[in-house]
Amino acid sequence: MSIKVRIPTPLQKLTQDKAEVEVEAGDIKELIDNLEKSFPGIKERLCDEKGILRRFINIYVNEEDIRFLQRDNTLIKDGDEVSIIPAIAGG
Repeated sequence: MSIKVRIPTPLQKLTQDKAEVEVEAGDIKELIDNLEKSFPGIKERLCDEKGILRRFINIYVNEEDIRFLQRDNTLIKDGDEVSIIPAIAGG
């Protein structure tokens, strides 16, 4: 299954400056693990030391926030688009 993953600008240095990459995966956990295999160091930016998605990282599957789906157990299929979006704070 080929999933298109949109990479935010701050993480593109880990993906050879690519804004989009393609990954094979069946769920978000597997997607993150496979991103790490192709782009070492990206998982530690997305997940804490226990492998739990960091609270300031938002992931969307086809524009739906995974926090309202099955979180990192959210299933994905061929042709889905995943967006990784870091939270922005400010005032």
